[in-house]
Amino acid sequence: MAIDQAEKARRFQALHQAPGSFVIPNPWDAGTARLLQMLGFAALATTSAGFAFSAGRPDGPGPTSRDEMLAHCRVIVGASDLPVSADLENGFGNAPGDCAETVRRAAEAGLVGCSIEDSTGDARRPIYDFALALERVQAAIEAARALPFPFTLTARAENFLHGRADLDDTLKRLTAFERTGADVLYAPGLPSLDAIRRVCGALQKPVNVLAGSRPFSVAELTEAGVKRISVGSLLSRVALGAFLRAAREIKEHGSFACAKDAVPFAEINGMMARP
Repeated sequence: MAIDQAEKARRFQALHQAPGSFVIPNPWDAGTARLLQMLGFAALATTSAGFAFSAGRPDGPGPTSRDEMLAHCRVIVGASDLPVSADLENGFGNAPGDCAETVRRAAEAGLVGCSIEDSTGDARRPIYDFALALERVQAAIEAARALPFPFTLTARAENFLHGRADLDDTLKRLTAFERTGADVLYAPGLPSLDAIRRVCGALQKPVNVLAGSRPFSVAELTEAGVKRISVGSLLSRVALGAFLRAAREIKEHGSFACAKDAVPFAEINGMMARP
């Protein structure tokens, strides 16, 4: 029996309230979403970069419209019975109202959560001023609270992804986002376990950390106080790395040794044939 959106939302919320941490992997199409459910993960998150790469585009605001991203989210939602949260970049607009509209439309797409960044997409001024960043998160939260189910709103502070290694400002932003009602706080690119511990220790709400950019294990991140561990574009890039190695081998050496690493056809075809 299909699980309705409200029940998925409650299950997603419960994952953030349970002891310990959980990993939320990031598929980039229907097939990878189905495989991750079969492997036993409890929830999924989209990856804007993974989707962009699959469409032959760079990641970042601009190349992908809100309509395209939400259509992609519907595909991921429809591919499994798991709760799905979405990477919706900066909310597809500078104004607080843009963020609110994105949250409303995310819910219509079947999502039970999403993240909103404080990055502008403008290389000259990559991070929104503090006051505007806070207004944008407030608008997104108000839209989430108006929904008929518990939509999980993640507020992201993007300093470390844009060359601003300012932990104090990051903490200022995350603390303000928490006070205004964000459900999850997220600062991708934190440089060390000490920085992660400091962030987790300063906040009461669940903290999401991006794995893969640093060699931290699930056990280490859990010990540091992390609740949710996402992998962003990592799985997509691992898959593309294997693709490029195989294609280069074929082109440059005329050999097909890469076939030894391929999933057997019968195995993957059988997995995709499961109801």
